[in-house]
Formats: sequence, structure tokens, C-alpha cells
Amino acid sequence: MADNLSRGIAIDKISIKKSDFKAAEQYKEATQSHRDEGHTFHILEKGTVIIEIDFQQYTISAPYVVYMHPNQVHRILDFTNMTVCSLAIKNENLNPDYLTFLEELLPAKPLALTKETYSEIFETFSLCFKFSKQTHNKLHHLLLNDSCNALVALIISAFLSREKPSNKLSRAELITKSFRQLLEKNYYTIKRPTEYAKQLNISTHYLNESVKNTTGTAVSQHIQERIILEAKRLLYHTDKSVKEIAFELGYDDYPYFSRLFSKRTGMSALNFRNKRHD
Repeated sequence: MADNLSRGIAIDKISIKKSDFKAAEQYKEATQSHRDEGHTFHILEKGTVIIEIDFQQYTISAPYVVYMHPNQVHRILDFTNMTVCSLAIKNENLNPDYLTFLEELLPAKPLALTKETYSEIFETFSLCFKFSKQTHNKLHHLLLNDSCNALVALIISAFLSREKPSNKLSRAELITKSFRQLLEKNYYTIKRPTEYAKQLNISTHYLNESVKNTTGTAVSQHIQERIILEAKRLLYHTDKSVKEIAFELGYDDYPYFSRLFSKRTGMSALNFRNKRHD
């Protein structure tokens, strides 16, 4: 699909058999950790797959939908014979409102689909796939773009249906949601709870109390966990040195970053990187 993403959208329906991977090397290549260029949506029509997203393992069986943000690192660990309907779409092709919702959903765990929701999503995907073949149509790209955005909207709605509506969130839950959105945008540069509290116009104590009551975890721990997640992604997906990664994540003090990584993960950054070759 990556070869077809030059105009911002790639769509395909793929049936995969384990027997297609005739060599161990071929199978290993197919199951390597990677990032996708755009936002990707995979509707599992048939089969079962074991997938790792941001170092969390999920076993899913059809019908399911998986959404992955371009920042997320993922890989397939194992699968049965399966059929997958897949869409990849870049930021510039997404409706801005849908892009906002996707950023708020992150990280989105794979979602089991009800029969009714699966039917709606699958029918819309089939229409998108049909439009993707109509390259002779003068409105081809517009038809494809608009129909794929409708598909994205349906998938977002399915994910949102399992969340509590904003008008039913408590004050502490609203503060936690706002903090998480700020953290996702600013973890590279803002490391102190006081700075997040200032942006939210509340006291540091109130921020920490709200977040801890909602999640069971202190604000400082959320900040560190988000930084360590990005460090893990970079260690797996790039060949940058640990020192370069520390600097990219806003740490001029490389030894401090190394100690923080070891404390949070129980191993050194280099040992974590070496795990990808296991």
C-alpha cells in the first residue's frame, strides 16, 4: 500500500495465507516493527491476528477494526489465514475535524465490531474500494477522498461509542483529558507538572489530584511514561544513537535520560534496542 500513497490515500483488500510465506526470512521481514506513513485503518474481515502496537500485544479475531497513528510502532506477531480491508490516509487528505478526533483517540486499542457496525463500515469500505478503481472518472480523487473520509468518520464513531460522552465526564475526568491532550503535543519540550497546570489555569496540586484520582497515576509519571514510549519507538524504528534520542526528546543531560529509561523499563536503552533482533 505504501507504493500507492503518493496522492495521500491508499486502499486495498488483501487475503493472506501463512503458506504464502515460504521462507523463514520472508516471514521475519513481514513481521518487523515499523511505522506507517499515514493514518491506517485495518478492518479484519476473516481470521485471527496477534499484533503488537507500541509494545502492547493484542489478539483479535474478525470482525475487528484496528486504527494506528503514524507515530505508532507496530508489528504482526502471528496470524491465521485472514482477509483484511485496509485504508491509509495522510493528514492533508483528512477532514480537519476527523484529524482532531483521531489525535484525541490516541492510543486507540483495537475495537471489536458489532454485526450492525461492521456491516456499515464494510459497505462503506466496499464503496471506497470501488471508487479507487475508477481512475478514468474525472472526479476520481474527489470521490475517493470524500468516501474515505466518510469511512474514517464511521470508524471514529465506533471508537467514540465505547467512551463516556464529554457531557457526562466529571471535573477531574475533563481535566485529565485536557492534560493528556496537552501532553501529547508538548512532551518534547514540557517536562514539569507545574507548566501543564499553568496552561490549564489550575494549581499543580489540583492537576495532580485530578489526574491521580482518575487514572491512579501521578502527573509526573504520565509525563515520563510518554517520553519513554517515544524513546522505545525511536530505539526500535531508527538507528539513532541513545544520545541522539535523548537530545531529540529534550534531554541535554544524556546520563540522566539513560538512568530514567533504565528506571522506567528495568533495562538499559541499548538492551531494549537489542530486543528487536531477538
